[in-house]
Amino acid sequence: MDEARPRDLIDAPADPPTVVRGAVGQDAARRGFSLDPGQEPAVLALDALAGRLDAPAPDALSGLYLWGPVGRGKTWLMDVFLATVAGSGGSGCVRVHFHDFLRRLHGERFHRGSIDAALDAILGEARLVCFDEFHVHDAGDAMLVARAVRVLDERGVRVVLTSNYPPSGLMPSPAYHHLFVPTIDLLTARLDVVEIGGDRDHRRSPSEDLRGFRGGAFVWPATDARLAAAGLARPEPAEATTVRVGSREHPVLALRDAIVWLGFEHWCAGRTAVSDVLHLADRYGSVVLDGVPALSARAPDTGQRFANLVDVLCDRDVPLHVLAHQDPDETLRRHGEEGVALDVERTASRLALLRRLGPVPVGR
Repeated sequence: MDEARPRDLIDAPADPPTVVRGAVGQDAARRGFSLDPGQEPAVLALDALAGRLDAPAPDALSGLYLWGPVGRGKTWLMDVFLATVAGSGGSGCVRVHFHDFLRRLHGERFHRGSIDAALDAILGEARLVCFDEFHVHDAGDAMLVARAVRVLDERGVRVVLTSNYPPSGLMPSPAYHHLFVPTIDLLTARLDVVEIGGDRDHRRSPSEDLRGFRGGAFVWPATDARLAAAGLARPEPAEATTVRVGSREHPVLALRDAIVWLGFEHWCAGRTAVSDVLHLADRYGSVVLDGVPALSARAPDTGQRFANLVDVLCDRDVPLHVLAHQDPDETLRRHGEEGVALDVERTASRLALLRRLGPVPVGR
């Protein structure tokens, strides 16, 4: 599939501005690392886009589609870009995580009756929209996303998308992929598709920063001593209660101040939605997920709910404690081609941010 360059970037000056490159370099130095060669094409493209934002808006969707393996810095580069253009006087800039965007799009469309009205409510008159973790797996979501992309195209909105998938990898199900091909063609015709490569998963680099999501732990098996090392104590049966999300009461094992203690069977094997987890992330300061089994023996949608829960809490920077029966690798191990979650690599990368509290290997 040919990937045409958008008209917004065709006439880029020979010497593009370097404001994003400077901001990226400063932020990398503050964090104690240097820019990867695999990130260079994205920085160049983001700098070129920053130089176009004060020009008249194009008459069609334009911008960047940044994709690559997990942990290569896509979200970081996009966030530095957004902070730079907003901090230099830019206005009308909106950032959304794609899970949250889909939740709100479904809800606003239901209440307002149309995709146009839903996008007005979510994005307002934004001239730049940054979508983090863009993906399409569900057929129902695919049709909604297709309509939303067409509306954004009609409005001439500039966008930056980050994804673990190239455009051709969106909606991978063979049964439904052909229905999403027109949207893929539109994205590749309008956006500059840039791959962020490199061999290094930056999330797996050691860090002493234990704030937010990194403040959680992956604990296996969850003995009292290991729970104590994580700052936890197992709840008593009498602590079981419920939390209300919309019109539904969801069971939880305990509520302790800002900590909500979840059971795996209900929250991952039951009929819960991303919107339910988003509610928890908005309401509680820390989440414990108890009783996590090896996912290879469970239904694929169970693994996907687990992946979604990790995604949402990582994006919202809410500490997550995973209490499992086995180590992280065995929890996520694929058995054959079925897989346990569509985004198992991304899930593994994000779980690597957590402290690991398990048996000391023999010989250590």
